[in-house]
Amino acid sequence: MPDDHRPRKDGQIPTNMRLLMVMEEVARRGVAVKPSALIAALGLPKPTVHRLLQTAEAEGLLQRDIDGRSYGPGPRLRALAISTMSAEHLRTGRLTLMRGLAEQLGETCNLATPDREGMTYLDRAETEWPLRIQLPVGTQVPFHCTASGKMYLSTLRPHILRSILTARPLAAQTEQTLTDFDALMAELETTRARGYSTDNEEFMTGMAAIAVPVLDGQGKLLATLSVHAPVQRRKLVDMIDWLPALRKCSDDMTRLHLGTA
Repeated sequence: MPDDHRPRKDGQIPTNMRLLMVMEEVARRGVAVKPSALIAALGLPKPTVHRLLQTAEAEGLLQRDIDGRSYGPGPRLRALAISTMSAEHLRTGRLTLMRGLAEQLGETCNLATPDREGMTYLDRAETEWPLRIQLPVGTQVPFHCTASGKMYLSTLRPHILRSILTARPLAAQTEQTLTDFDALMAELETTRARGYSTDNEEFMTGMAAIAVPVLDGQGKLLATLSVHAPVQRRKLVDMIDWLPALRKCSDDMTRLHLGTA
């Protein structure tokens, strides 16, 4: 990176880098950030930070969290992140890994990323079975009743998690969906402790799934890697045996995105 794109030795951030560094700091933290935290982290004047936040919000790059004071990634920044992850060389590498996993397990594998309202399928490797469940790339699914969504929720800070789960009723997708707040919180605590999540016909009757996290360089969730199958063919208890293969593929994806593969 050219020298004029870095903070100078005297601590001053070049004017043309300030908005970028505000967005970078918000994205790095992975949670909604208050202006005071950005001021402390970047060393910029309070009026400057507030002006940059107003600009970023107006342009859809950042958006206010439900508390009205903190800021998180906006639709344009989230779209940029997805586009970056979809870069041809990265996507080709991911799909190669996922196709190998799908062939090994004999079932469909999915890569999903969190969005504002749910998990969005970014990539998939299909099984060759004629009986399969179609969830195309671009499909958005709920957080609370899917393996990918529950994996993401389990990584959130308690107050953020509570605000998401209480923002609206937990809609029942099937008879198996956890719609009780305490029951779902207990499930997420279990997920956090064991490092994987499950969907036992909670999103779709007749479908089971299991998911693991794909981590970034700081150990934060970047995406989720999951496998799903019709319960007529694969029971959830059988899918647990696939965890070593899923985790190896997830680790390979992390190395791919860090450029160390």
